[in-house]
Amino acid sequence: MKKKTSLIMTAMLALSAISFSGCSAGTASDNSAGAVSSKAVQQTSSDIKLSDARNTPVVRAAKMVGPAVVGITNKAVARDWFNNPVETQGVGSGVIFREDGYIVTNNHVVSGAKELIVSMPDGRSLKGKLIGADALTDLAVVKVEAKDLPTAKFGDSDKIVVGEPAIAIGNPMGLEFQGSVTSGVISALNRTLDISDKLVKLIQTDAAINPGNSGGALVNADGEVIGINSAKVAANGVEGMGFAIPINTVQNIIDEIMNKGYVARPYLGVSVFDPQTAGRYGYQLNIDKGVYVFQLTLNGPCGKAGLQRGDIILKVNDEEVNSVADLRAKVASYKVGDTVKVTYDRNGASRNADVVLEEMPQDNR
Repeated sequence: MKKKTSLIMTAMLALSAISFSGCSAGTASDNSAGAVSSKAVQQTSSDIKLSDARNTPVVRAAKMVGPAVVGITNKAVARDWFNNPVETQGVGSGVIFREDGYIVTNNHVVSGAKELIVSMPDGRSLKGKLIGADALTDLAVVKVEAKDLPTAKFGDSDKIVVGEPAIAIGNPMGLEFQGSVTSGVISALNRTLDISDKLVKLIQTDAAINPGNSGGALVNADGEVIGINSAKVAANGVEGMGFAIPINTVQNIIDEIMNKGYVARPYLGVSVFDPQTAGRYGYQLNIDKGVYVFQLTLNGPCGKAGLQRGDIILKVNDEEVNSVADLRAKVASYKVGDTVKVTYDRNGASRNADVVLEEMPQDNR
């Protein structure tokens, strides 16, 4: 996460760059003049009586969710060219989901923080405490000491349809533009972006998402949060391709973090290659199906079930897995403690093993 300019993580996908919308560079003091005037405008406009034509779903959604969207300043320490410590900071967004101060945001907004400052829409600045984070889904929970805070209502992201209105609320480019609202539509569902070998299914929208919007709310026309804004395509000639984590996924991750401080995930206890991933590391893998086990934990789930290094995993519960992504997605669809049938090839012979999925060790995350 780069904090001198912006905390934007980029990865190449075909000819486009996929980047987390990230934290924009900024400070809490940047908000002193611009934010006061914008708050005054917001407070005044909230008292204006609008005609039915002007009181659009975007207006109503902004009024309902806007008070629950906060700014999060990440103060961290980096090293300059002479290896001297330099304090840096960036600004992202967050959404209050409990009135006693619990806020959901992106992991890359809070990653590496020495100190977190939460800027409330009412002008207060509160110290934030990181409750837990999950790098795989890029989500985190932050807590502030406050009561009776405005909260956002979560919707059901499984009921979203392509083409319906989508409203993004956050802090593009920092606190100077705190509480900015942009609107568009749901462009697509279940988009899978391969970012640093981590697969995440996302909602695609053309509502403008910029650095600083990360962790902010994607809202439907009923004023319900349906996603947490996280990434955008940043490439020349590309516009209107932003991505949000579906709120149903967010809710599950929040529950895990609140209960355990981390997310418990099932694992097989194997490291695998497919021909494509093997090629990245300079190996040539000549297999037509399945994934090759190049490393195995002896006391892990597959090790206990009798699998060995060199086996080729062909199926999980009779469904083919022909890539690393296939295997990860299949295992992730089950829970810790579930038993799955793993079909594998050893020296040309097909075998089956019942594997009990265990919780992934913390040092493997």
